[in-house]
Amino acid sequence: MTAGEIVFKGMGVSPGIGIGQVHVRESGAVIVPEYKIPASGIKKELARLKAALTLARRQIGHLRTKAKALPGSAADDMNELLDAYVQMLTDSRLVRGAMRRITDEGINAEYAVNEELGDISAAFAAMDDDYLAARAGDIREIANRLIGNLVKSPTKSTTQTPKGSIIVAEELTPADTAQLDPSRIAGFATVGGGAEGHTAIMARALAIPAVLGSPDLLHGVANGDAIIVDGDKGRIVVNPSPATIAAYEKRKTELLGDARRLNRLRNQPSITSDGTRIGLQANMELPVQLAMIGQAGVTGIGLLRSEFMFMNRPDIPSEDEQFKVLKAIVEGMGGHPVTVRTLDIGGEKIAASLLDKFGDSVSSALGLRGIRLSLAHTDVFETQIKAILRASAFGPVRILLPMVSSTVEVRRARDIIKKAASRLKRHKIAIADTLPPIGIMIEVPGAALSADALAQVADFFAVGSNDLTMYTLAIDRSDEQVAGLYNPLHPAVLRLIQFSSEAAFRANIPVSICGEMAGDPRYTALLLGLGFRELSMTASSIPRVKRRLMEIDIEAAKARAQVIMDQMDSGRISMLVEDFNALA
Repeated sequence: MTAGEIVFKGMGVSPGIGIGQVHVRESGAVIVPEYKIPASGIKKELARLKAALTLARRQIGHLRTKAKALPGSAADDMNELLDAYVQMLTDSRLVRGAMRRITDEGINAEYAVNEELGDISAAFAAMDDDYLAARAGDIREIANRLIGNLVKSPTKSTTQTPKGSIIVAEELTPADTAQLDPSRIAGFATVGGGAEGHTAIMARALAIPAVLGSPDLLHGVANGDAIIVDGDKGRIVVNPSPATIAAYEKRKTELLGDARRLNRLRNQPSITSDGTRIGLQANMELPVQLAMIGQAGVTGIGLLRSEFMFMNRPDIPSEDEQFKVLKAIVEGMGGHPVTVRTLDIGGEKIAASLLDKFGDSVSSALGLRGIRLSLAHTDVFETQIKAILRASAFGPVRILLPMVSSTVEVRRARDIIKKAASRLKRHKIAIADTLPPIGIMIEVPGAALSADALAQVADFFAVGSNDLTMYTLAIDRSDEQVAGLYNPLHPAVLRLIQFSSEAAFRANIPVSICGEMAGDPRYTALLLGLGFRELSMTASSIPRVKRRLMEIDIEAAKARAQVIMDQMDSGRISMLVEDFNALA
């Protein structure tokens, strides 16, 4: 048992406070043997791998049975993940590569799997992308399961732990996490992992407080230590003092009360104190979020990032593949509109299939990305548009064009969309009776400054405050040396946001904001004062934003926004924003 209070930092990936005792879960790393296989034994070695694959699929089947007992949306989330696992165990780069290594290099099956995993992990790591790093974790889970089956080393269960335990581990797989019982496990913390991974998604679905990515954690804990996991602030406190425990107990009680109050707002309309209705929509990254979005009381999906369909695969998805995914999302929204942003691979969102096909320019934040890529390679764009149009037959859909900077781009895109619709109709393929509204992302300064012209060729605007801030201030948020300079309250950023909303108002077209500002209650009054009546954010942010907007009088918000827009100093602006919130 360690002595004295120790605090570790990590990433808070699932909110809440967990207070309990440490239960260290050993990683149980398997030593992978390496040996040569004679030519006469290749067939038998391939059979060993196939037997391990069959066993792994059977193990996934057992997990699927257990997943049925998971609460709420967790069952759907886990089934979605297990479907992906089965696909990886059927036909994937990992399986094909391992079989090729056995045949060509004459090595044993477990070593072949391990070597192929190493190459895949290295390729993903080189792309420096959080989403791809999370998908690499899924592949590692499958590879480790195969290796365990080959060396006859069973995976360790996390179900037999004392009630009130907080699990501390090198890493927890999504399958491990799904087997945690929220009534017994108070939280967990790991050395590895990230906010984009399925482990984090499962933790949130199960409402288990979790902190991941704390490098030195295992050096400072022992079984039986008292521990606190703060999933909101990304803090882990080992052997907390009585005063620390009392403070966290008080905060935990406050959070539980706040959560109950917020939950009561779910089905209440999003109306300001003076009767103005505000549309609260959800941003969607993955289909597994559909259940969570459905429970949040949203008025639609304001931003469906379609990139997930292109990630973690060696080829570009077909029209039918994209259609099936989009159809399920549109139907799942039950008549609420779904805004599909067309492909926006670039910057920190790299798809290997596109990188291989179109070159390094797609990996640049200032390169061939967004609408530029779509218009340079219209075959990819038209395939996606056809899938979206086909999905529009099953519910209201809007098409959102990213990285637009000129009216020429919008007109060319419109022509392609109209031609795609005509082709589908000629082939008697069902689409909506009328063409879906076509909107544009305002996320580069050039688009904001020419918003009046763009409003004449667009059906709606969606302001992407994250990229707009980055491009306006020339700041890379992933660069820790300048990330502190990223500031959405910079006067230049606010002026560009205001230009965009006013241009939309003059043209009488809808305008929403879908960056991080939309999901932060501190900025709600300012955004409403600047004219926004639609906000799109992560589903978990909606209750707090709804509570804030229900306190706001629109005229007062307009007056405060006008005062703010007269300021030249971001510090003064921040003070005025906080002051207005304090008056609520």
